[in-house]
Amino acid sequence: MSSTTPSSRRPAAGAETTSRAGGGTPGTPRAAEERLAPAAAAGGTAVKTSSRDRLLDAAADLFYRQGVGIGIDALCKAAGVSKRSMYQLFGSKDDMLAAALDRQQARIGARLMPPRGAPADPRARLLYVFERLEEIAGLPDYWGCPYLATQVELKDPAHPASVVAAGAKQRITDFFRAEAERAGAADPDLLARRLTLVYDGGAARAGIKADALDGLAVSTAAALLDAAGVTGPPVPSD
Repeated sequence: MSSTTPSSRRPAAGAETTSRAGGGTPGTPRAAEERLAPAAAAGGTAVKTSSRDRLLDAAADLFYRQGVGIGIDALCKAAGVSKRSMYQLFGSKDDMLAAALDRQQARIGARLMPPRGAPADPRARLLYVFERLEEIAGLPDYWGCPYLATQVELKDPAHPASVVAAGAKQRITDFFRAEAERAGAADPDLLARRLTLVYDGGAARAGIKADALDGLAVSTAAALLDAAGVTGPPVPSD
């Protein structure tokens, strides 16, 4: 079993007063209130969640805000689950981290990637990702891409969570490549790698509060598309 690396870059649990995404802003791992508050059933009765779901919700929140070095005791306390139950469900903290990251992929993808066919133009679809990045990067509780952060903290490509994170990042690059090919770029693979570099760099700079993106990510991506000959649809003549 590989061990995780402690991190102290984020505020302690309970010190953060803002919600993760205000109840649904695109791109964040999951809104804090959605993760931690039980869903209400008809008549105001709280719906009981499973121990597994509570652990994964707590892990997604604490790993993102405090890093992968968060202890088992803190995770179990936040989830209201005993350590014995945690080990019965996941076997190890590493496995739980991997499961928490994997569980977020569909939600993050839906908020970050454009819907199928809307917009239809490849250039607009590529820039859509950077527009969403800029939206979420301006939030006070944005700490960067959770997948990139996990890979940087663990520094172990074979760690189960790093494997999940690498797959998630590869899917973004694959999307860039597919749209670049559709747009007729001369070297779709190179363009996809460059766009990934802009995305990861922007997410990292915003995550450490070193820079406000505010049009920077979109304009940089647009310059790469221009240089690669990826233009928008022709403007109809009058």
